[in-house]
Amino acid sequence: MTREVTLALVKIVPERLELRRNWERLERVLGRLAERDEQVDCVVTPECYLDGYVCSMKKGWTESIFEQVAQSLDDSLYLAQAREWARRLRSNLVLGFVERRQDGFYNAAALLDREGGIAGVYHKTHLQRHDLRFRPGRGLQPFDTDLGMTGIVICADRRWPETVRALRLQGAELIVIPSYGMWHLSNEWWMRTRAYENECFVAFVHPHVGFIASPNGELVAKLQSNSDDVLVHRIDLDDCRTTMIDDRRPELYGPITDRQPGAARKG
Repeated sequence: MTREVTLALVKIVPERLELRRNWERLERVLGRLAERDEQVDCVVTPECYLDGYVCSMKKGWTESIFEQVAQSLDDSLYLAQAREWARRLRSNLVLGFVERRQDGFYNAAALLDREGGIAGVYHKTHLQRHDLRFRPGRGLQPFDTDLGMTGIVICADRRWPETVRALRLQGAELIVIPSYGMWHLSNEWWMRTRAYENECFVAFVHPHVGFIASPNGELVAKLQSNSDDVLVHRIDLDDCRTTMIDDRRPELYGPITDRQPGAARKG
């Protein structure tokens, strides 16, 4: 018996502030997936795909930029269309966008199920520099999907080993990482390490590259280019293990959560 899952990692460089054009380009890629004989189980876009990552703007930035591009779960035309595509593809779909809530704006990734329902929304938790224009997410919980427990972290969240570990300890066997920032070779090694140390699959999704790291730390699939494309690859969640997870010694790890920010600095 296997628990095979076919992932589709969307690799498109979106245009800043061009929501309609970005959506149309995504629809063309989704249309190609619809024409495939093979069933796709989870489609993932890069971070803040819809707006082209406007949070990184320097010149001319005002909060009104977020007002122009932010989406509400209740009335977003683009989210409604994404839900239709999830139904049409019979696939889960993770869409990166700026979410508008009553208390402010969030760097969000919505997880849509095969019926087009909103299975959950993850908000980026670890904010630095331009990310401080967002409000921080408040939790690290995996989503219970028909694929099994699935975790989401966004871009820089992956720098902290605790994020993926927290999701893994709650049962996540697949971690998807919508990203927009650095995507160099060192990042591949870091994500391979995240997969190895947590004995799970890590799928990194970026405008320029998509790749999947397996529980043994190997790079099992990669697609890199500047053209609109999608990496489709099948994984088997039965390859996930808990050998190192089971052999942990949590009683020794108190300093990880007890230490206050900055306490490790010299002087």
